[in-house]
Amino acid sequence: MAGARDDTLFSAWPGDDDMDLAERIATFRSVAEEWLRGLYHGLVTHPAYEKIEAEAEDREDTFMLACFPDAFGIPSPVSYYTAELLPYLEDEFEAWERRMWGRGSLLERKGKQYHF
Repeated sequence: MAGARDDTLFSAWPGDDDMDLAERIATFRSVAEEWLRGLYHGLVTHPAYEKIEAEAEDREDTFMLACFPDAFGIPSPVSYYTAELLPYLEDEFEAWERRMWGRGSLLERKGKQYHF
């Protein structure tokens, strides 16, 4: 048949000839919605989360350095009072200390955020 339309070319998904139009539209909408959600997350949300997490980590590092400067040889007149915080922050203290010793400089870290 020369004028007959080949349904496999016009079907939304291969092998779903038994689906009616409403099911095809619903399937297409769900796939498009999932794809657009991923696109939005990749373009807008994910980079924002990375920047927010990096800024929160910087603030946490600054707080820990203000509380425990003795860990890096910086004398502090309030170390007697901040030592009382150590039992509450002991889980974070070791990770913070490793992160601070392994870090380059603050300018280097901030420069990465702005692609310098």
